[in-house]
This record gives sequence, C-alpha cells and structure tokens, in this order.
Amino acid sequence: MSGSLRASYPFDYQMNSPLFRTLLRLTVLCCFSTIFSPGHARAGGRAEHVVVVVFDGMRPDFITPQYAPNLWSLATNGVFFRRNHPVFISTTIVNGTALATGTHPGHSGILANSDYREELNTQSAVASEVLDTIRRGDMAENGRYVDADTLAEVIQAAGHHTFIAGTKSVALLHDRKPRRTDTAAHSNSVTLGRGLVLPRVTGDPLKKVNDDKSFPDNFTTPNIASDSWTTRALTRGLWKRGIPKYSLLWLSDPDVTQHAKGVGAPDSLAAIEASDKNLGEVLHALRERGALEKTDIFVVSDHGFSTISRGADVAAVLRKFQFNAHTKIENPEPGDVLVVPLGGAALIYVTDRREDTVRGVARALQTCDFAGVIFSRLEIEGTFPMSTVRYPMEGHGPDLVLSMRWSADASEHEAPGMLVATGGSRNGGAHGSLSRYEMNNTLVASGPDLKRGLLSDVPSGNIDLAPTILHLLGIEPPSSMDGRVLHEALTQGPSERPKINQRTLETRRRIGVLEWSQYITITEVAGATYFTEGNGKVQLATP
Repeated sequence: MSGSLRASYPFDYQMNSPLFRTLLRLTVLCCFSTIFSPGHARAGGRAEHVVVVVFDGMRPDFITPQYAPNLWSLATNGVFFRRNHPVFISTTIVNGTALATGTHPGHSGILANSDYREELNTQSAVASEVLDTIRRGDMAENGRYVDADTLAEVIQAAGHHTFIAGTKSVALLHDRKPRRTDTAAHSNSVTLGRGLVLPRVTGDPLKKVNDDKSFPDNFTTPNIASDSWTTRALTRGLWKRGIPKYSLLWLSDPDVTQHAKGVGAPDSLAAIEASDKNLGEVLHALRERGALEKTDIFVVSDHGFSTISRGADVAAVLRKFQFNAHTKIENPEPGDVLVVPLGGAALIYVTDRREDTVRGVARALQTCDFAGVIFSRLEIEGTFPMSTVRYPMEGHGPDLVLSMRWSADASEHEAPGMLVATGGSRNGGAHGSLSRYEMNNTLVASGPDLKRGLLSDVPSGNIDLAPTILHLLGIEPPSSMDGRVLHEALTQGPSERPKINQRTLETRRRIGVLEWSQYITITEVAGATYFTEGNGKVQLATP
C-alpha cells in the first residue's frame, strides 16, 4: 500500500533524495523567518494581567521608604529603571500619548499640552486632551487625531477588553473612540477621564463605590479626594466585573501639588505619600482577588520636574524686538507670531510661515538669557532641526520650538533642578524642558515576567512601555511604534547587556559681540532614541 501511495505523487519524496533535502531546508528557513520576523505575534509572558499606575510628575529620586513605601518595595524587589526618559516636550499630554502609543510626537501627532491647529481655532492654541478637541480633531483628521494606534486599541483588536481610569483628562487619549458594540472587547471596555466616563452608562456604579459622591473636579494640593475617587472607581468599581488583560490608573499627584508648592515641599511629599497609598489600594485589590501573583505591574511617571527660579514672558520679550507676538491673535496677518507657553518650553508659530520672521525670531531668542535649546523647521545657524527630537518638520507643527534654560542648582527645599519657566510662580514647579531633572522620570516594574532585585542602568523610555506590554500579552505590536521591548528586565530576556550609543550634538552662532551655544545629548538602544538633556547659553564672544 505504501508503494501505491508513493506512486501517486509526481515527485520522489524519499528522505535521502536531494529534492527532499532541499525542500526540507526551504521549509525550515520559511518557518524560522516567520517565527522571528518583527511583525509575528509573540508567545507572551506568564502573567494573565498587566496593570499600569501613573504617578504624574514623579521624580525617581523621591522613591524612598519614608514617603513611598509601596513603590520603594516594588522598585527594590522588582526592576528599577534608573535611566528612564520621557519624550520631548516633557509634558503630560505628549508623554501620556507616548505611553499609549509607544511613539514620539512626530508619529503620534500630539505635540504639546496645547498646540495651534488652524482647523480647530484660528486665533490661539487649544488644549490637546479635552474631549471637544479630541472629537473635532478626529473629524478633521479622518479619525486620526492621534495618528498612531494606542495600546488599548491594539489590545481590544486582539479580542480583550481594557479599563482606563484617570484623574486627568489625558486618560481619554488612551482610548478616546465612542463606545462600539461590534465586539465584546469593544463593548466591555471603559474609559474614565476626570470624571467623564465612556460609555456613560458605566458612570453610576463608579459613583456608588465612592459613597454616591460625584467626581471631585476641584483639584486641591495634595489632590487626595480626586485621586482616591479614581482609584476606587477602578479597584472597587470596574474590577468588580473582573480584572481585564490591561488596566491603567492615572493619578494626578505629585504633579498637581508640585506645580503649586514646588519639588520637595512638605505638601508635595504628602502628595507622593497619597499616591503611594493609592498604589497600595491597587496591590490590595489584586491580592484580594487572587491576581497579584499573576499580574505584571508597571509604575511610571510621565515626566520629571523642576523648581521655577523665575518667569519669562516670551511673547512680551519678542515684542521688544518689534515682532507682533502674542499668545492669542484676534486677526492674524502674515508675519504675526503666536507663542504657546508650556512651562519649560514654548511653541512658536509664524503666520503664513514667513521665513524672514522665523529667522528673526530665532536670532532674537539666541540673545536671551532664558533660552535653552532652539529647534527650527528651517535650517538656521545655531539651532537644531526639529527632527532631532522627533518633532514633525511638516504638517501642523510649529516653526520654532524653544526649550527653556535650566540649572542644577538646588531649590529652597534642597531639590536640585531649577528652571526659567514661561509661567507659574517662583519656587513653584514646572516641566517641559530638556533639563536632566525633567528628562529622567520614574519607571518601576514587578511581576512574574520581571526580574527580581534588578537596578537597571540601561537607558529606557516612555516609548518602550507599550511594545513591552504587547510583548508580554503575546500581541503583535504596530509597526509605527518607536520604542523597544525592555528585554533586559524580563525573566525570559537575554543575559547580555544591549549596546548603548550616546552622542552630544553642539552648535554655535556669533551675533555681534555675543556668542550663542546649545547642546543636546541623545542615547540610542536597540533602535530606540532617548533624549538625556539639552541646554544653551549666551555670553560675550571671545576674540
């Protein structure tokens, strides 16, 4: 019978035949190329759940057992990434999007907490994270206001529902679409951002677990009531239905309090304690449901923080140079300058992209004592291209991006990192610049797929969180992601240290008797790019 079967085939498949050996080699090669191709779905980790907790504005040097015992314990017994970096601009909405999409602003399209989009407002910048902006932005951009798939969207597309809960509206950017009922993953997913719930029908149960109280929208310092409400909404409300594959909790502190009181102030330390207690509530809820040992937990901040040494009104200074510069322009004309202040940075738009005006504004800023690093859409002496920090050179982006000047001086509370800010009060807090104290933020990980007791000095970034989580869940990551999988922290990761490339770019310009100089330090690991710090100065030129 075997002979008749062999006779029915047109080719000889005997194992010792040359043809068989050739086909076998080709089959093995095809299998290996499929298995190890970048787009192939991975096997995933051992954890059944992934939970991300965001301490907004948490600096890693404040992770101590005195003020953050739960976070300190996770960092000590899990993985502490001591060289983690936000994307630039180091603000909440930009980095909230980076955490959600694994991308730099040039790919996500979200450039700042507020930016100028002519199709949304012809006179001034709009807040990037509010629902009205999101809805109108999606209408204007054919559903691509965030021009990259978010982590929640990818997980839902793979058939799993998600819970997103944030005290701040930035949570809406993680899963902003109106609720759909085409799949169970879509219909069972919930997004909560500053008390706004999508879908609306989910709101009443979340209110019930908070003693029938509505979300406390008036933020305080510390912002205990609002963060506690959001935490309970997730752990006692949403999780009552079961813990999904992916959950995110975004806490507003210590950011809210540090803005008002400064880094290291007593109230700011109390805010850290309050956020740590909310982390404890998350751990308790997981343990109570028997899920703690089956959950990979990531605690991250969106950015670091600086203390304000003084303020600088960029638009007012530019008016002294005879530019028609304002933060709102009622009737824009060619050459008018719109300044969008962002604390540690500023976006500058010139109406009709007048090249002579853009060059003039850049030259003026290079003589100012508050300027740190200047990025330009045009090739201008003494500036860097905006693409250096993965900012878009085309589209709705600004003509110039200014990072404000900073120093390593200590504040009145002995916290290093002082900043000349575009707003806020002296000894208050701000961020957004390329200060090393803002470009180094918190990342701690713990769980069955994470190594234990690892103090990692391999550079990492907010852009790495999304691809790492998808890797652990066994889901194929979108090709748009700029981040990498943090293999060095995983139990199944390689033992060898990845190659680290670091370089510093510098540029100068002579302006009369003055000389402007600026630098930026860039680190690359496995194809991912991080910005360590950058600054500038103007001084008398030497002969």
